Amino acid sequence: MRVGLISDVHSNRVALEAVLSDMPPVDELVCAGDVVGYNPWPAACVDELRERAVPTVLGNHDAAVLEESARGFNPMGKAGIEHARKRLDDDQRAWLESLPTERRACDERVKIVHGHPDDPQRYRRYTYPEEFSPRLLGDEDVLVLGHTHVQGVRQFSEGIVVNPGSVGQPRDGDPRAAYAVVDLERLSVDTHRVSYDVQAVQEAVREAGLPERIATRLARGE
Repeated sequence: MRVGLISDVHSNRVALEAVLSDMPPVDELVCAGDVVGYNPWPAACVDELRERAVPTVLGNHDAAVLEESARGFNPMGKAGIEHARKRLDDDQRAWLESLPTERRACDERVKIVHGHPDDPQRYRRYTYPEEFSPRLLGDEDVLVLGHTHVQGVRQFSEGIVVNPGSVGQPRDGDPRAAYAVVDLERLSVDTHRVSYDVQAVQEAVREAGLPERIATRLARGE
């Protein structure tokens, strides 16, 4: 069984379309949260995952949209959250509200969280690839997490810990949209990057009146 892994779409419809087009055939697709925030197309990204019935967890930006609060977010984050609140309709908000903070998929073999498995509801812990360890794993074969926007995989005898990277706002120095594919039979992971029209997204960011920094960082993967 092959499973596509995505995370941190952040309202970047152009990057999401590129990832879905580039992804090889998979039996399941899962998302580790933050469907909305930062970029101009929260409604389109929610609809894409909702219509595909993608098992998804709630990210911190998703939660902030629902909570009507952006406390603790920087100006870029606050702007993206406010933008999403204005663009999402009741059905799209209801879908976000239905998302759990952690979930299992693929006959319980894959566990999905946004931040840290010991703190799935607070999002205070950023777990970078160099911090991946067997201690993060429970009885699942694969732990999928996001939040850092940094792609990474570590394989242990106990299982695999993987961050597929960010679809919509990579922060690992590579501006290409990131995703991963896990083979549950072989217990192996392939990471992928795909180019997309960053300039088109930058123009849309500016047209939407979002902060310029959201646009400029996309070209540098930061």
